Order: sequence, then C-alpha cells, then structure tokens
Amino acid sequence: MIKVGLILGIAGACRTDELVNLTVDDIEDVGSSLIVKIPNTKTKIPRIFVVTDVGNMLELFRKYLSLRPPHVKHKRLFLYYKAGKCSSQPVGKNTMRKNS
Repeated sequence: MIKVGLILGIAGACRTDELVNLTVDDIEDVGSSLIVKIPNTKTKIPRIFVVTDVGNMLELFRKYLSLRPPHVKHKRLFLYYKAGKCSSQPVGKNTMRKNS
C-alpha cells in the first residue's frame, strides 16, 4: 500500500485526502501506463495524470490490485492490511499520512 501510495502521490502531486478518496474506478490500466483521474480536489478542479512504466511501478500497482478481496462492497482503492491479510476496511487519512 505504501509503495502504491507513493507512486500515485508523487506522479500526480496528490494530497493525502485525494489519495484516500481514490476509487478503483478512478484508475484505468491501458497496458503500458495508468490513467489516473482525481475528481475531487481541494481546488475543485478535477485532474488527470498518467503513470508510465518506469522500473516496476505498474507491476507493483497490478500486484496490489490483485490482492483486493472480492467481497469488498466499496470502491476505495486503499484497504487496510495487517499480518499479510487484507480486510475490507478502507485506509483513512491519518493512516495514509503516518505511512507516507
């Protein structure tokens, strides 16, 4: 979670609240890159940015997304992990700030 948060946060110059509110639907995997849409920003102006495959960034993102359990009822991207297991609880802004 921390690595994916850093990738998206740095590539899109995202605030903590923007990362926390990202949903699975806001990110489109187009093969060689990711198109990320930030619909709710502090300035009320939606942003779009692209994450290209430098190093293994896309591989890390795809691996993180594959760990998502199928029973999760919400669409938030970042979920709480503990002891190698994923819960359906979304990560809050304080946890995101603490880990970034």
